[in-house]
Amino acid sequence: MPDTIEEKDWDRLLGRIKEGKCTAFLGAGACYGFLPLGSQIAKEWAELYKYPFKDSYTDLARVAQYLAIDQDGMFPKERLIKKFQNIQQPNYEDPDEPHGLLADFRLPIYITTNYDNFMIQALKSRKCDPLQELCRWNSILKKKSSVFDNRNFKPSNARPVVYHLHGYLEEPESLVLTEDDYLDFLVNISKDADIIPSAIQESLAKTSLLFIGYKLADVNFRVVLRGIIGYLEKSLTRSHISVQLIPGGDSISQEEKDNSQAYLDDYFNRIDIKVYWGTSREFTKELRKRWEKIK
Repeated sequence: MPDTIEEKDWDRLLGRIKEGKCTAFLGAGACYGFLPLGSQIAKEWAELYKYPFKDSYTDLARVAQYLAIDQDGMFPKERLIKKFQNIQQPNYEDPDEPHGLLADFRLPIYITTNYDNFMIQALKSRKCDPLQELCRWNSILKKKSSVFDNRNFKPSNARPVVYHLHGYLEEPESLVLTEDDYLDFLVNISKDADIIPSAIQESLAKTSLLFIGYKLADVNFRVVLRGIIGYLEKSLTRSHISVQLIPGGDSISQEEKDNSQAYLDDYFNRIDIKVYWGTSREFTKELRKRWEKIK
């Protein structure tokens, strides 16, 4: 399957990785095969808890919202944490495993919308001393101390930060899961600029972003783009790269795929994001091959 980024895009990405001027952004697709898909969890919950809206059986945010109303606000988060217990870790020595390759880059900051600890474990496997931080997007989280409270702290390749934008499993209140959570997250970070630490803001504005494991249709990716669009506009016209699956899968014709792909290319070009069309693994394999030649 051909990608749509050019040689100059690869060269620029590799150069910025080598200089530490790239920030990796991880979505669910980076964990494919090790964690259940959101659509699978949604369908399971919809059937188990008699979710009444058949047209959104696979929409995790909507099904979780239903459970939050039918039970209480923490119920879907507790169910999710239980679902993720005893998950198998990826093999970070596998050359095509995304977290392992990203750990090899020794970037100062990694941002993720995933709830797992895979990126932390991958960095530890490379003898780094990473710190795990979360976005303090609600009043409960704002009361917690942060490594960024120390204004002299600066993430580095020896002490990188994995920043969980939508929370992580060890902090149930941090999880951005329901529709209301996503709305509250967007409203709060737009009202209070200090919610995102200055070091993370600087990374968003002054490095090239590499999005791995997202689809434009995913609610968390749309929320991420909406939340960081201001930083992208301040990034001095730096280009970014997003790994995206070809739209539609086997359910639509090749012409429909081509038209959808062309539309999405135009959409991303408006915010200077170049698109690699393929899976996270396909991209990782190609990036690994190119990285080995220059490191």
